[in-house]
Amino acid sequence: MQQYQLRLGPLTRNLPLIKIAPNTRIASFVLLGDAELTQYAAQRLAQRLTHTPFDYLVTMESKGIPLAQALSQLTHHPRFIVLRKSVKPYMTHPHTIAVTAITTHTPQQLVLDDADATLLRGKRVVIVDDVISTGGSLEAANRLLQQVGAQIVAQTAILAEGAAGTRTDIEFLAKLPLFDGNSSE
Repeated sequence: MQQYQLRLGPLTRNLPLIKIAPNTRIASFVLLGDAELTQYAAQRLAQRLTHTPFDYLVTMESKGIPLAQALSQLTHHPRFIVLRKSVKPYMTHPHTIAVTAITTHTPQQLVLDDADATLLRGKRVVIVDDVISTGGSLEAANRLLQQVGAQIVAQTAILAEGAAGTRTDIEFLAKLPLFDGNSSE
């Protein structure tokens, strides 16, 4: 299987190239289970957030969770919020919004429990993700958080994939290219 070598500071990871559409392959970056890379990325992103006052970190289920956990500890924020992918039985009056992402072929949703929405109302939040590509998940998270009255003060990710690498509204550590689905590079 073809791979892309990702270098992030002193760390190197070989990411498999996965075809997600007839003409598109991605370098599959999975943060879950990679404690070393999670901690390194969290330290670097925490440094970039030192001049951004915020009340809560918010991430999307599931690959952003370890990063939000590490960032929460490093920035001395004892709680972070997870936007779930489905309504859970414990949720009361969940807030939902549709989302389409590059790695999913069917529309999904982001869900925020009303108890968390109450915590976020009027608060300054930083959205945290592992990879931002088309920005679909990020845009949906923005809309959902604005609907419940949160103020988004920053958006951060480890990697910006494809065209997201030119965005100026996201703090990220490295660019990740998209690959032609037909080529052998």
